[in-house]
Amino acid sequence: MTQKWDRKFYLKEFRSITRVLSSNSELLVLINHMVEGICRTFEVQGACIMLYDEGEKQLFNVGSYGISEQYLTKGPVLVNERYSSFFTGEPVLIEDLQNDPRILYPKEAEKENLHSMLSIAIKSRGAITGIIRMYHSEPIHLHDEDVESISVLAELLGLVIEYHGLRNFLEEVKVATRNLPSRLLS
Repeated sequence: MTQKWDRKFYLKEFRSITRVLSSNSELLVLINHMVEGICRTFEVQGACIMLYDEGEKQLFNVGSYGISEQYLTKGPVLVNERYSSFFTGEPVLIEDLQNDPRILYPKEAEKENLHSMLSIAIKSRGAITGIIRMYHSEPIHLHDEDVESISVLAELLGLVIEYHGLRNFLEEVKVATRNLPSRLLS
């Protein structure tokens, strides 16, 4: 028989985070609110959001809560493992960060007192653009609906990230066209 865990994420929390995501605030502020909210709601030690850089073929931390800078900068986070939520698009739970062969930096996790990790893909229109990682000093136990709620929020975050990228691109185009000679604009 499988253990049924209590839900921790209800409409009130979901509404709060989606309101932050749908605001027109700075992207990094949104990301930092989201990771803090995840930690507080699910009572985990820390969380981070990592986005994929296609040129470097790595995931880079863009926001975190409850995790040291030393752990976050331990080394490159390569995305060449087929088990990763980055490739599968599905949540991946790793129960023992010190003894799981999929973990690149087990000694650093031990120093940080991290024993388990849940990784959830950030998607935008079908493409995976990053991951949300939750870390804890004990096993992470979440209700299936809580994991699904985080997955939905990750998809919303993916759309917000894409929106901010497109908005920045359009601003650059506007600046570039303002500098064109008027004869080219007619």
